[in-house]
Amino acid sequence: MRELSFAEALNEALREEMRRDDSVIIFGEDVAKPGGVYKVTKGLLEEFGPERVRDTPISEAAIVGAAVGAALMGLRPVAEIMYMDFLTIGLDQLVTHAAKARFMSGGQVKLPMVVRCQYSLGRVHGSQHSQFFPSWFLQAPGLKVVLPGTPRDAKGLLKSAIRDDNPVLFVESGVLYHRMKGPVPEEEYLVPLGKADVKRRGDDVTVVAVSRTVREALAAAEKLEEEGVSVEVVDLMTIQPMDKEAIVESVKKTNRLVIADDSVKTGGISAEVAAMVVEEAFDYLDAPPVRVNSPTLPVPFSPPLEREYMVDSEKIADAVRRLVK
Repeated sequence: MRELSFAEALNEALREEMRRDDSVIIFGEDVAKPGGVYKVTKGLLEEFGPERVRDTPISEAAIVGAAVGAALMGLRPVAEIMYMDFLTIGLDQLVTHAAKARFMSGGQVKLPMVVRCQYSLGRVHGSQHSQFFPSWFLQAPGLKVVLPGTPRDAKGLLKSAIRDDNPVLFVESGVLYHRMKGPVPEEEYLVPLGKADVKRRGDDVTVVAVSRTVREALAAAEKLEEEGVSVEVVDLMTIQPMDKEAIVESVKKTNRLVIADDSVKTGGISAEVAAMVVEEAFDYLDAPPVRVNSPTLPVPFSPPLEREYMVDSEKIADAVRRLVK
């Protein structure tokens, strides 16, 4: 094991997969010569050349569309959208075309493409550069949606996404790129898509978290342990497909559920998890599920207001305290 930052782990995943498979290519805004705005693609142009690492015009529709075309022709493109907010401009290509190609061809067409994007909540980038809406893509069957929360998982999940024969939306938390470090194995490994991971075992309350909120949930669990409350933290990692079995198994053990994610509360990831648990494990609940989310408002630009807006460890801990009381 060595300590890598979130960005370094992603860079290593891209480098290893490009060395392993000549069909893996990378393109997006500023990914080549600048090495990516957040340095996730640093050094790849120098190693693999301009045929495999390319800067593109500022057109998200063109970037995603080019990924669809490249995948249809047998390549494995990794397309970067600099901010998740601007993924909306490529929704037609991603949702109407990429997500449906295998289904509409009766499985004859493979579409091995990855669209990477990051959300900048927590970096004071304002309403138009901080949105988090992966739950939208729960309504896009055929598209896998991955949200890593640690450097180890970021590397293993990205490698699995690149090798998958289906389109994958890979959502990263920009605030984690250089602020979070963690142990990453030196040897080859993959983290499977569609499987959750229990990051901490506990008996009193299940906290389901995703992406940035995994770190906050673990911090809350540390605080609550001092108060005599045992918290189990489940990291979803993939929301499409979602590992329902792992969530239900944990709830059957703890009988209480808190869901924490950066979506706004209305129609977010937590809403889907809560609905699923009520349908499939209602009789095991000793109390109603509690959701900890951003308020249903645009992200404020003011740093103090943004901090108040965001899910944090204390908000998660308060939700757990309410449940156990």
